Amino acid sequence: MKKSIFILSLGVLLLSLFSFRDFDFFSSMTKVDYIDGSKTLKFTTKLNTTHISQAVKIDPNTAAFEAELKKYINNNVDVSVNGAPKTLTFTGSQVNGESVWIYYEISNVPEISSLRIRNNILIGQFPKQVNIMNVTYKGTLKTVNFQKGKETAEINF
Repeated sequence: MKKSIFILSLGVLLLSLFSFRDFDFFSSMTKVDYIDGSKTLKFTTKLNTTHISQAVKIDPNTAAFEAELKKYINNNVDVSVNGAPKTLTFTGSQVNGESVWIYYEISNVPEISSLRIRNNILIGQFPKQVNIMNVTYKGTLKTVNFQKGKETAEINF
């Protein structure tokens, strides 16, 4: 009997320790591909719909949402190629249930020896936010993480 009560108590304790009810998880994933033929860096970012709509303060089901996303990305992502700042061109977005996909690019990118990237997406709104970025350039994959206090990273090829 004591053993059964102990096992039951241990089970309840473990369930309460691993309860995800109050667990907050804030992340984004960005894939960056260099397209050699067009000399373009293409960015695809996946965000939580609720989190980004809170940040831009617009319902994702409205026509104004995409315009706010464009402003938000331009204010929170900066890229320099080989030390020269580049302009991001917003190419679109797609709301898909719990995720928002955002597409943007940089044209006329020569050979890349270094990228300096500032990715502040949702970090101001959610201090636990972690932004993961996978950059593929001519067959080489580099992964960087951005978070509060480390919003900028440099990648060398």
